Amino acid sequence: MGCENLFGVWVNRRNSIMGHVSHSQFVSYSECNLKWKLRYIDKLGTFTGNIHTLFGTAMHTTLQTYLTEMYGKSIVAAESLDLDGMLKTEMVKEFTKIKNNQEVLPCTQEEMVEFYQDGLAILDHFRKHRGKYFMKKNYELVGIELPIFMNLQENVQLKSYLDVVIRNKISGRITIIDLKTSTRSWTDFQKKDFYKKSQLLLYKQFYSEKFDVPLDKITVQFLILKRKIAKKSDFPISRLQRFEPSNGKPSINKTMKAFTEFREAIFDEKGNHRTDRDYSAKPGKACKFCEFYETEHCKWGKIL
Repeated sequence: MGCENLFGVWVNRRNSIMGHVSHSQFVSYSECNLKWKLRYIDKLGTFTGNIHTLFGTAMHTTLQTYLTEMYGKSIVAAESLDLDGMLKTEMVKEFTKIKNNQEVLPCTQEEMVEFYQDGLAILDHFRKHRGKYFMKKNYELVGIELPIFMNLQENVQLKSYLDVVIRNKISGRITIIDLKTSTRSWTDFQKKDFYKKSQLLLYKQFYSEKFDVPLDKITVQFLILKRKIAKKSDFPISRLQRFEPSNGKPSINKTMKAFTEFREAIFDEKGNHRTDRDYSAKPGKACKFCEFYETEHCKWGKIL
């Protein structure tokens, strides 16, 4: 093949548009096909954040900075960080970013203060009980916001970022931890939610494939950061809740089957979005929380 042909192939590859899928898309599609289409095909989404996403991002950054310092240097170095000040700075940064990208303010000043105070309580509990959730001895940090990009079919790529990945230096066991800010503890109903659990099951499967680690050498956990706890209790209540969903091969297979069906429903064999099919709305109580509610893009918002 001559230089001209080689160059032509290179140009074609550079100009090709790679479609991508993620767990958040998977959840969005399950909630409402139409909402997914409006966001990801029609590119009509305007929502960039609110107090919950703002707080979640700030808390993630603060705790991830602590863990990077602890595993990269020492516990003493991590404890010397001004986490309270860092959380405040990150919340203000996220507020400004959202404000500059959407017409509606993400929250009120009162909400900022309330969520910040809640965050201080979480950080205080984390500092006192950190060893219960993140051990330093015999562990090393594999990555923070570790990217998992994998080609799933022609012109379609998985894009995921893993919050925290640590490795036991003796056993080689990998632990993937997803941080979740929540108003309160997860209920049994939330723990059984297929789409909540599917996030870590997908991460486990794709991490195993990408880094050639046996599935039985990978542990997955949600670490739930609770803003509110019961004011009166006969025993101490933790601000942190660790939850390990069922993640054996049957659970992973069920999740992968549903994820594959989702991908095949939205992409053709060439990796183009399917635009010749119907993306039906799923009207219900959740509609009022949708960014397309009562807009010209969705008739159901005007009916419900």
